[in-house]
Amino acid sequence: MHIAIVGNIGAGKTTLTQLLANHLKWEPQFEAVDDNPYLEDFYSDMKRWAFNLQIYFLNSRFRHIVELQKKNINIIQDRTIYEDAYIFAENLYDMGLMSARDFENYSNIFESIVSYIKPPDLLIYLRASVPTLVENIQTRGREYEANIRLDYLSKLNAKYEKWIKNYKEGKLLILDKDKLDFARNPEDMGFVLQKIETELFGLF
Repeated sequence: MHIAIVGNIGAGKTTLTQLLANHLKWEPQFEAVDDNPYLEDFYSDMKRWAFNLQIYFLNSRFRHIVELQKKNINIIQDRTIYEDAYIFAENLYDMGLMSARDFENYSNIFESIVSYIKPPDLLIYLRASVPTLVENIQTRGREYEANIRLDYLSKLNAKYEKWIKNYKEGKLLILDKDKLDFARNPEDMGFVLQKIETELFGLF
């Protein structure tokens, strides 16, 4: 079985992935931190390299999920291929950093690719307000996240809400991160596990 966890930067995806892997004894899959040959170029000239960067991410994630599905094991995945297209590529297009032609080409490639992969058995969306995201980002203290703008987080939140509202690929569980602290509160973690079991197995 395959559970995927999605949500904005700082929503708690990695934390929940690890906690669920520990509780369920499933294999966690975190975002690949391969050396991306386009990242440095992208940050020096975003408009020139946005398309190349997103194609690289798309291909990497596609190859990764195909490998996972061949293994036929129970996995919990931190972030999905869908977010590359519906959240980050679309946001680059909205910001004027990807041309209409490149975005249309990218979207067509994405549609072709996802027809060859099986969607997750359960998609968990961690919904979080911008103040919650900011608090989590500040708590973990990653230097490269220190200057993330509030309006950028708001835009990404809007993209997530739009995507989730139209998500029809499989079962969906929405968790309100503003009201849940599964990392520090065992009762909250118990609530999350109960919700997952209900969605996957119909247990009450």
